[in-house]
Amino acid sequence: MTTVSPRTTEKEISHLMRRIGFGGSKEEIDQLTNKSYDDAVDFLMDNSDENPVPTDLLRRYQIDLSDVRSVNSSGAFWMYRLAHSKFPFDDKVALFWHRVFATGQNKLIQGKVMTTQIDMFKKHGLGSFENLLIELSKDPAMIMWLDNQDNHKDNINENYGREILELFSMGVGNYSEEDIKECSRAFTGWTVENMPYMAIKMRNNTARPFGYVAWQFKFDQNDHDFGEKEFLGEKGNFNGEDIVKIICKQKATAKYLARHIYHFFVKDELPVPQWPHEEPVDPDAVNFIMDSYFKNNYNIKETLRDLFKSKYFRNENIYYKRIKSPAELVVNSVRLSGGFEIPSEEVYKATISSGLMGQPLLNPTSVEGWQGGEEWINTGSVIERINFCSDVLGDSKKVLVRKILKRNPQKEDLLRISCEELGYFELHESTEKELISYINDNEFKIDEEYVGILLKLIVSSREFQMT
Repeated sequence: MTTVSPRTTEKEISHLMRRIGFGGSKEEIDQLTNKSYDDAVDFLMDNSDENPVPTDLLRRYQIDLSDVRSVNSSGAFWMYRLAHSKFPFDDKVALFWHRVFATGQNKLIQGKVMTTQIDMFKKHGLGSFENLLIELSKDPAMIMWLDNQDNHKDNINENYGREILELFSMGVGNYSEEDIKECSRAFTGWTVENMPYMAIKMRNNTARPFGYVAWQFKFDQNDHDFGEKEFLGEKGNFNGEDIVKIICKQKATAKYLARHIYHFFVKDELPVPQWPHEEPVDPDAVNFIMDSYFKNNYNIKETLRDLFKSKYFRNENIYYKRIKSPAELVVNSVRLSGGFEIPSEEVYKATISSGLMGQPLLNPTSVEGWQGGEEWINTGSVIERINFCSDVLGDSKKVLVRKILKRNPQKEDLLRISCEELGYFELHESTEKELISYINDNEFKIDEEYVGILLKLIVSSREFQMT
């Protein structure tokens, strides 16, 4: 039976903050329980933190984060913001699009275009999906990642034309090979300014004292195919914008996007390659998201607002039913521990750990990106996940341990207080029983060392891997 609380509780706000951001501290959750649930959703969605970590400070103290030559530098540049933003919703959405529109620095060499792409996701990722696809098609990182600079009117390259249909909007089975060719023709001439020079620079990793030159989009009308095209049953002298408009009004696009939204914000779905062959795990919820997509004229923010306020999202049966992605797990742990110092070596450790768990920020291994769900869990990644959480949250020098001790816990309420400070984190009754037994069976002084040990045990649980 579906249960929806008539009032806003810590449990419900905790769930909301895990999905809309990267989890909340006890203080953040307590503040929101004073609002109605709908007001809490609006508060978290409609506020933003434009400058959580001043770029001038990073350039002054960590010059490598300006140059962003290495994956670790560009990933760390974003990791700082993820860990410190007071309102991380736009960055959570950027992480969502980074997973859908997977683009990797391994091919592009330099990180400047990758951090610029993330900025584009934050700027346009909550607006019209139509506008976002157009901006994506003009994004220099995507152009070079999928070789559209080699897509010419006399010799088309189908890479981008194929992927915008297969992986970015409609999914397999909803278009023909001829549609791919016509789509590719429409995107001829969509390239990067000063292409010969930039192609050389893309393959040159020489240090630059003032950072990398930003790549710029260029429409080369001399290289564009202005001929008539037939795409998804429509005929016309289509350009890239026209193609995107046709894509966005398709029911297949709404369903494909709805499944991605459900998979990322609600509950783990099947791996994407199975979607053409298997129905959604919750067809009613996916249909609700599809209807909202059309009702809101493809607006992503309003579609998500409808979802977060719906019975499908507030249903307690979906709590802790998603496996945290490595980035979500790392950021959640770092935020609960108090964030990074500036400058910090810990930001690199966090960025590298996310990669070791299977999600190197800004560097997916292929255009398919990360499937999520059970893909995140294997023998090696579990060890890395547990070790990272334990090291960060069990560190007696961090703020979390001090918060717990400040509440003067006794044996009988130590576990409850610790879970509250972890964001009203809930343990399975079997795990809770074992931890209570551990506390009761051992003589100890409740000090920094012991609280740190207990936190390590708590965050090593299966439950902490879920969101």
